[in-house]
Amino acid sequence: MLLLLVLAVAVYSPILSLRTIRVEGTQRLSSSTLRTALGDQLGIPLALLDSARIRQQLSAFPLIRSYVTEVVPPNTLVVHVVERQPVADIKNGTAWDQVDPAGVVIAAGEAAPSLPVIDVGGKPATSNAFAAAVAVVLSLPRSLSKNVATVSATSTDDVSLTLKGSNRRVVWGSADRSAAKAAALALLLTKSTCKSQPVIDVSAPKAVTCGPEH
Repeated sequence: MLLLLVLAVAVYSPILSLRTIRVEGTQRLSSSTLRTALGDQLGIPLALLDSARIRQQLSAFPLIRSYVTEVVPPNTLVVHVVERQPVADIKNGTAWDQVDPAGVVIAAGEAAPSLPVIDVGGKPATSNAFAAAVAVVLSLPRSLSKNVATVSATSTDDVSLTLKGSNRRVVWGSADRSAAKAAALALLLTKSTCKSQPVIDVSAPKAVTCGPEH
């Protein structure tokens, strides 16, 4: 009983109260801003830190995709942050928004898009069309994605790409077997017989074609 009492006193002692908050993993976010947001946790015994309150405080930062907290006795809380990463641009009036796979805006500005542009005809980021377009973008190796201007989708099964520097269109179909389709597209782009053709169809990666617009 005495041992339990000693342990309880030690755990809840001011000696083991939170004095330092350390934030790791941030690039776009300011670690000092996050430390300030969590400032009301300072002085609380480590055993009594309010995880629900921490979750509420960090939810105010949409750039945080996930986080893990680590208590380091005697008085430190480490917050390991995973930030959202942009994968595409979407049109926003006269500007462009860089978005992550969930459609969360990472950055906004007037500059020309630097990532593949997703066009789903005004459908929301929660739509199947947006999810299909994102899945295709994520499947593209850097060697291909840097040459893709637009990824358009009207439905889950109707995804197409437009290549930079031309009006060449790539019929992709659904996001299924995207890795195989990406490999087929990379190969077709090296074929002299396809270089002058406006349409490349990789929707069936084992029976790809290139030819005129229908």
